[in-house]
Amino acid sequence: MKNLGNMLKQAQEMQTRMAAMQARLEVETVEGAAGGGMVKLTLSGKGELKRVSIDPALMTADDREVLEDLLLAAHADAKQKVEAMMAEEMQKATAGMNLPAGMKLPF
Repeated sequence: MKNLGNMLKQAQEMQTRMAAMQARLEVETVEGAAGGGMVKLTLSGKGELKRVSIDPALMTADDREVLEDLLLAAHADAKQKVEAMMAEEMQKATAGMNLPAGMKLPF
């Protein structure tokens, strides 16, 4: 029963850490950029689009396809950064816990 008590205590600690992590992710932002910074997107730590910045030089009809491609590239860059930040936060939240091998959180 001692192991069960320890597991419950660890689960409660993890729940507290997860709540704190989620709160941090709501306020954190990351910026993705493409085209040498001509297009920038800001995403929240939860992946919500917060801001778009486009260099005025790209605002011509001839550059429409280029602009569309740069928006996609900037989003991919920002999304990768959000995922890395989430992985880092998750590692902090589960630090010191003896989770079974292969167990991934959140479920």
